[in-house]
Amino acid sequence: MLSPSYLGVRAIADIELAMSAQRTLEGRTAIVTGGSGGMGLAICRRFAENGASLVVADVNTERGELAVEQAHRAGADAVFVATDVGSAPDVEAMVAVAVDRFGGLDCAVNAAAIEFERGPLADCEDDEFDRMIRVNLRSVFLCMKHEIKAMLASAKGGRIVNIASTNSFRPQPNQPAYTASKHGVLGLTRSAAIDYASSGIRINAICPGAIDTPMLRNAIATRHRDPGDVAQRLTPLHRFGHPDEIADAALWLCSDSSSFVLGHALAVDGGYLAT
Repeated sequence: MLSPSYLGVRAIADIELAMSAQRTLEGRTAIVTGGSGGMGLAICRRFAENGASLVVADVNTERGELAVEQAHRAGADAVFVATDVGSAPDVEAMVAVAVDRFGGLDCAVNAAAIEFERGPLADCEDDEFDRMIRVNLRSVFLCMKHEIKAMLASAKGGRIVNIASTNSFRPQPNQPAYTASKHGVLGLTRSAAIDYASSGIRINAICPGAIDTPMLRNAIATRHRDPGDVAQRLTPLHRFGHPDEIADAALWLCSDSSSFVLGHALAVDGGYLAT
């Protein structure tokens, strides 16, 4: 029979092993754009809890600094970089901070996005279309361009996750520019995934469904919809997803556990695309 002392040591070892296994990004550096709120903030939290050093990028300085404080409380080293993701100089500077402060770049989640449309294509103003493409699609191009350069320079490979949408497959009414931008995100993801696979850089996308974020709540309110009805319509689970559920998917795609996953569009949508 095993002695109580051995069992105690074994239990402690098992706990320590479980804790170390949970810190799946220990020693790695990650950039998260749109990191001050919604899904981006949840991703920052989850990455910090799992040992990553973080560059939190966003246009909202106040909320971005709060995200950094949360990361510090989780024991992570983190810095906020005010970033307009549609600006090439801003994005280049954002990546430079990761390299200069932390010595390189291992992971990136490009989550910054906007959604504000209320009408069909013929009613879409030219500047509104341009703004949507700039923030949602040009940003992913710019971010991947400079993130990939940093990863190639280190010769260690890397992981990139782009936040697409179920609109990448099935558009909602009155969202022509948003839908176009998210189709584009998926195209960029798959193209880059093929180009850089041999360099050890794995690039994938997450396609969130109805996730309970301020952006979703604002869209529901401005359309004068009932949240319960929307949840019933958009998922067989009849509830909104939680930002943490997107964060868990991003963590997996940036971890070694997804080492054979490449160019994939992971739907985290409560079954919406299956209906």
